[in-house]
Amino acid sequence: MAVIQRRRAAAVIVRGDRLLMVRERGRGPSGRHDGQEYWTLPGGGIAAGETAEDAVRREVVEEVGLRPLAVRYLLDVPYPSGLTSCFAVQVADGEPTLGNDKLRCDCPVMVGLDWVPLLQLQTETPGLPIPTMIVVWDPSIR
Repeated sequence: MAVIQRRRAAAVIVRGDRLLMVRERGRGPSGRHDGQEYWTLPGGGIAAGETAEDAVRREVVEEVGLRPLAVRYLLDVPYPSGLTSCFAVQVADGEPTLGNDKLRCDCPVMVGLDWVPLLQLQTETPGLPIPTMIVVWDPSIR
């Protein structure tokens, strides 16, 4: 049976030397939201009839409570849940607030957010290295 992957859109939101990321918890042993936690860019699925840019603007508001001012396409990257279009998103001033997932599905649930320090790496071209998803696992956390 083929797995249908959903197209996604994700936001790269940078302030100073920090990147806004969302912590999510995936499906675990019970088949619900009791699995591994990981950090990811704010974002989500592109709805039918919606452009990737429209989706990333909507997801920024829904997931982190910030108002997008400008959106610029960066690249498409593979995610476990499907190909994701990443956008640099400039947001209005204000502190992010975690959205409220009212999920009736087995998809990941948001459990936190934070400004994560950007990596200080040397690159051959100008720009910032942006992780699209950072998986962290601590078996003592349940």
